[in-house]
Amino acid sequence: MNFKIWMNKKINKVEEYLKSVVKENENPQKLIYEAMNYSLLSGGKRLRPLLLLGAYELFQNNEDAAMPFACAMEMIHTYSLIHDDLPAMDNDDYRRGRLSNHKRFGEAAAILAGDGLLNKAFETGLEAALEHKINIESALKALAEIAGSSGSDGMIGGQVVDMFGHDKISSLEDLKYMYSLKTGAIIKSSVTAGALLGGADEKELRALESYAEKIGLAFQIEDDILDVTGTLEKLGKAAGSDAANDKITYLTFVSIEEAQSTVIKLTEEAIESLDAFGEKAAHLAELARYLTNRDH
Repeated sequence: MNFKIWMNKKINKVEEYLKSVVKENENPQKLIYEAMNYSLLSGGKRLRPLLLLGAYELFQNNEDAAMPFACAMEMIHTYSLIHDDLPAMDNDDYRRGRLSNHKRFGEAAAILAGDGLLNKAFETGLEAALEHKINIESALKALAEIAGSSGSDGMIGGQVVDMFGHDKISSLEDLKYMYSLKTGAIIKSSVTAGALLGGADEKELRALESYAEKIGLAFQIEDDILDVTGTLEKLGKAAGSDAANDKITYLTFVSIEEAQSTVIKLTEEAIESLDAFGEKAAHLAELARYLTNRDH
């Protein structure tokens, strides 16, 4: 199947599932459902669900069983964006081309909306583990992988280093460590969770981990480049926020040309990691190229 057709079919299925996750009940806490859906259903690349489903289909065909886990990744990612945009964090007024959650609902509601999505992610995954015809041990391993990647030794830890560890980031290696947590961890767990759900063996899991680690770093370097070269229309948020917040990025250490060359190299190395899967991994290979060759 053509990659763009494959990707759009997957995204459409993800969107349909996400619409069913947070039901806007008529009760005293109705605001929280609205705030959660405001960000969850605001579009985006749906990268993490695509990676999970792409890895899962290397081993299984029944993607409906993996869909709740794929969408749980998107809920975790969305919660992190809501919190990242807060004045206490990156202080961004726009996300995906419209007002950030806290600009629309206020800071308190935005914090609670993020918390709600994080909890809903694990509620969704656990319910799926119990309800679907999927190996319960594989499902629990996948959820443990997801939990670890989003916690203090994963995404949250990376955000802490980003916000409070400037004096500890004095080299590219220090920066790569931070990126491996803040951005790379849940990209990696999206791939490995999909593989675990599908029944990958240890050798297959290692190959997919290598793929995920390389595209995770390439993706973040590309983000650093786009923050300098992009526009509000292309990015969906204001360009130049890294410089405005005095952030250390890949471009602190190397030129844009060197950074672009590194993105290309990492992408090709990621694709080489998929060689053992042959043509079955064609969509994951194309996804790597798509994600690290963006102007949007």
